[in-house]
Amino acid sequence: MLRPWHLQIVIDRDAPTPAYLQIAHALIEAIRRGRLASGSALPGTRNLATRLNVNRKTVEQAYDEMVAQGWLTAEPTRGTFVSALLPAIDAVPPPNMPVPAMQQPEFTLRRTPPDLPLMLPGPGQLVFDDGAPDTRLMPSELLARTYRRVLLEAARRNRLGYGDPRGSLGLRQAVAEMLKLDRGLECGPENICLTRGSQMGIYLSARLVAEPGDAVVVESLTYPPAREAFRAAGAKIVSVGMDDQGMRVDELEACCRRQRVRAVYVTPHHQFPTTVLLPPERRIRLLALAEQFGFAVVEDDYDHEFHFAHRPMLPIASLSGWGKLLYIGSLSKLLSPSLRIGYLVAAEAVIARAAGEIMMIDRQGDPVTEMAAADLMVSGAVKSHTRKVLRVYSARRNCLAEALRAQLGSAVEFSLPQGGLAIWIRFATGLDPLSIAAAAEARGVAFMPGAAFFSGGHAPTNGARLGFASMNEAELVDAVGRLAGAVKGASREG
Repeated sequence: MLRPWHLQIVIDRDAPTPAYLQIAHALIEAIRRGRLASGSALPGTRNLATRLNVNRKTVEQAYDEMVAQGWLTAEPTRGTFVSALLPAIDAVPPPNMPVPAMQQPEFTLRRTPPDLPLMLPGPGQLVFDDGAPDTRLMPSELLARTYRRVLLEAARRNRLGYGDPRGSLGLRQAVAEMLKLDRGLECGPENICLTRGSQMGIYLSARLVAEPGDAVVVESLTYPPAREAFRAAGAKIVSVGMDDQGMRVDELEACCRRQRVRAVYVTPHHQFPTTVLLPPERRIRLLALAEQFGFAVVEDDYDHEFHFAHRPMLPIASLSGWGKLLYIGSLSKLLSPSLRIGYLVAAEAVIARAAGEIMMIDRQGDPVTEMAAADLMVSGAVKSHTRKVLRVYSARRNCLAEALRAQLGSAVEFSLPQGGLAIWIRFATGLDPLSIAAAAEARGVAFMPGAAFFSGGHAPTNGARLGFASMNEAELVDAVGRLAGAVKGASREG
């Protein structure tokens, strides 16, 4: 077919716009101006590539882009033609102009964004995180073998399709057995909903217990993603005070007498961020207040296994039935956060509602990962791994404490935590944690100042949570050395 061609296309080799887009824009402009009418035949890609001195693939890309946008139609054996039905002309960008990056949407974003700090380590940077595990210790080879085996078995049995939004029955049974034997919880698989980490359990809990305007109580220093999850559900965040034993339940009672409290979020085993242990008498009083004032208790037991002084204290959920309680846990710190396995434990009706919420979020988890985790739990591999990393993390806790005493001395004070994967330090009077954090980042070490955990009230924010589990002992000593340099620098500037 004869294709008359008189258009001149000039490609700017130095322009930021790719050559194929320059070609497409030139052809679109010709169509807009009527120089190429509907039904006009375009030259073959080899012909046009030769004329423009570009690779044939570049012309093919330009044609493909215009076909996708509706400007051209490709007819097998005949060629490429200007489409009979063209897109709206006014929406077309001018030729040879790069399409601007869309920095802002043209629609309104609803609700305020969550106030969440995020630390992502840069090259050569050490991070005192909020208590993450060391994934180098994960039994990756055992997990890989187990994953491969259960994947093949599931494929043979046609079990890789859609399943129960509460999660695979095998892992729910394994978790229920672990919670009964190790934590004293009266529960079965029907009381458990698997989640993609503990944060999803918190988010689901917030959706289930809080409506816009409801008062939800947290401690004056608390876990920011939990605070923001309840806030995103429309809850009004109310803070109560703390002391060296955790939540002040007397202040909670006074709060309940002033207003209707819908739920209370607590981390009683290793209070986040300060790591203190809520004593038994306060736990019992908290349950009594829940019964008296009718609020729900959301217990976040995020790192129950990591207790060094004695056996972990049983959860609050072990002291009561499921009428007032939602219990959240995770396997992420035992194995790896990337596996995304957490769980929500509650009354059956609550779990049914949680499953409904999951149907709207991600339908279900990863059944193969869940089956592999169940296999590791049933075989005892998870318990064996827990004993191993408990020894490692205990040594790292002691290493961090010694390094802080040796290199920072009176600049910080802290109590050695009985459990958890972080140490809560308080800077001496006159030292500004925010200034120290900025100076530390310049020295290649990051930490989260206490202000990041502040939820209101009169909590001191001169502290910082230093996670020690994700760094080995040499890295911890190095990180403390960099932090000490930042403290000295900030002291001189002050």
